[in-house]
Amino acid sequence: MPALPDPSMANDPTQAPPRRIAHLDMDAFFASVELLRYPELRGLPVVVGGRHRWQPQPLAGGGWHFARLRDYSGRGVVTTSTYEARALGVHSAMGMMKAARLAPDAILLPARFDAYREYSRRFKAAVAAIAPRIEDRGIDEIYIDLSDHAQPDSEALAADIQRAVLEATGLSCSIGISPNKLLSKLASDMRKPGGITVLRMHELASRVWPLPAARINGIGPKAAARLRQLGIVSIGELAAAPPQRLQQHFGRSYAAWLVEASHGRDARPLITDSQPKSISRETTFERDLHARRDRAELSAHFTELCERLAADLRAKDCAARTIGVKLRFEDFRTVTRELTWPFPLLAAADIRRAAGQCLRRVELGSRLRLLGVRASGLVERDDAAAQARGGAQLELLDPPPG
Repeated sequence: MPALPDPSMANDPTQAPPRRIAHLDMDAFFASVELLRYPELRGLPVVVGGRHRWQPQPLAGGGWHFARLRDYSGRGVVTTSTYEARALGVHSAMGMMKAARLAPDAILLPARFDAYREYSRRFKAAVAAIAPRIEDRGIDEIYIDLSDHAQPDSEALAADIQRAVLEATGLSCSIGISPNKLLSKLASDMRKPGGITVLRMHELASRVWPLPAARINGIGPKAAARLRQLGIVSIGELAAAPPQRLQQHFGRSYAAWLVEASHGRDARPLITDSQPKSISRETTFERDLHARRDRAELSAHFTELCERLAADLRAKDCAARTIGVKLRFEDFRTVTRELTWPFPLLAAADIRRAAGQCLRRVELGSRLRLLGVRASGLVERDDAAAQARGGAQLELLDPPPG
């Protein structure tokens, strides 16, 4: 193993004064929301995934009958799981059938995305009341810029944020604080659940370099496997690797990023006012569905996807000028189609009719594994309303002009 680099090199004296960036990650978010509804499941392995058919059934004498993971059949994937299920090897995005082999006695609950979005809104509002400079990274995580906050004690400030989140939601979160986003995301995962980790640059060698390189956000499974082939397992070994060797295997740009990341350097700013470029919803069917023989079931899925997409647009205060569809067939062939309309679309019914026009451009002779709907060309909702008032009403049953 090559000698580890001098940790003092992790500090760049030419950079601006250190920032104070926090990464907040809700603990097993979807599963934790479910445990608020079913507190009797606390301490048990619980897996969230599948469809409404796995909804708990009320018992005549009170209480609930819960489905077990062994009862599942289909091709769905795990949405999330409690830490007790994770200890059995069950993780997000794992196939449900594989999860059932690992933890057959785990409780199975269907996902309730409307509830998760509501709790997401609550925890973000609670944080914003204390530290308003927030970058939204998804339904269960945010970055927070604490650089100019009046509270100088980072651990005390993080504890205040955790208490506010708990009071607003009944849920716990983990917080990492460091000079940048990359290290803060690493730190938030060091003491889960409910932990606070403050990571300083001079601690890089002792606390970060021993970690697996795959822990760095941006090093995926394929890159991690290639690094292992090169004898690079830990972040410290990555930091010690000659840049030229990394370039030979990963190319100039990605190799340069690997060097920077392994030394804990990340100058990315927080993006606090960004609008998403696109929003999509998709579902993988538990069995392949035929466009004609399973038309009613496909239509129901299609309508639900469009309604959820419309709700997502409302939550982001956006409308969409471009609507598209994604289809994956039984042979794993994937097809996408999209159309752009003269003015932005807001309503679920309009989105469905527009997506229907896209479907007409696809030959539907084979069974479908997956169906998705996508909205892009997003504009703010007020601008969309003005554009709609300024133009003639579009007849969505006809293709758009041009």
